[in-house]
Amino acid sequence: MSIDSTWLRCPNCFHDLEAITERVLGCDSGHRFDVAKHEIVTLLPPRAPRTVGDDRAMLDARAALLASGAYAPIAAAIVAAARQHAVRRPSRSDDGGDDDKVAGSSDDLRIVDLGCGTGYYAGALAAELTGASVLLADRSPTAVRLATRAVPRATGVVLDLWRPLPVRDGTADVAINVFAPRNAPEFARIVRAAGILIVVVPSAAHFTELRRLGATLDVPEGKADRVTEQFSAAGFDLRQTTRVEYLLDTDAELRVQLVDMGPAAHHRANAADDAADPSPIDAQLTVTVSVDVVVFERGSTAGAD
Repeated sequence: MSIDSTWLRCPNCFHDLEAITERVLGCDSGHRFDVAKHEIVTLLPPRAPRTVGDDRAMLDARAALLASGAYAPIAAAIVAAARQHAVRRPSRSDDGGDDDKVAGSSDDLRIVDLGCGTGYYAGALAAELTGASVLLADRSPTAVRLATRAVPRATGVVLDLWRPLPVRDGTADVAINVFAPRNAPEFARIVRAAGILIVVVPSAAHFTELRRLGATLDVPEGKADRVTEQFSAAGFDLRQTTRVEYLLDTDAELRVQLVDMGPAAHHRANAADDAADPSPIDAQLTVTVSVDVVVFERGSTAGAD
């Protein structure tokens, strides 16, 4: 079984999950969960909404775009923040844990990608911080399957980010949340004291050129400030905000990928919109990519009952 149950708790009763058999996880209350043939497990709470997350078309668009290197500067900023934390973090034994690994080593580092998508950013972290344990979490089963291919030996879980997470308290050293739903109280609960949360949100300048053409949704001013308020209220301390902004030369195909990988794809009104590119098919267009990479540290009392 590729599932590392030390990450997980039951979505029904919140007791720890353990391996019952080679293909089944369970808790001491008797709840059981099958590990799928793709080596992922679905841990949804009772009466979970029938949403499925990003569909295959959105994920394929995202995978193609990310494979082109278009968002490599964003991945690099995430890796830099996580690497800085790995160097300065205390060992787990320093905060009451039973791990005697040397501080600064990535061998005992635990990374969770909350809204993992295709696994691109978690894969970049795993490549840099070798030896780390990785949890990939998303509402879309297709996304989790793709992500586990991108990050071998990672644990893949289908869950609902809006609900209490089936993840144990204080189990993550580094959590990342990239263009994904944010559940501040639950993120505070699963990140250990002095652990970090890296949140990536678009700035008001993101995709300015595409918005002028009506191809994508507006981004309100001050989004990073609102995210900071949200997580500060949950007990996180702001450590730094880094603006990653650059110009991306695009053709019609890349522009379609930029639009279809994000929430604007959900707002297509009809089939004609799906095929529409607001500029001539062979035209080149320079598009602004602009995001804020916000790094928080979890305070010692965050997430406490």
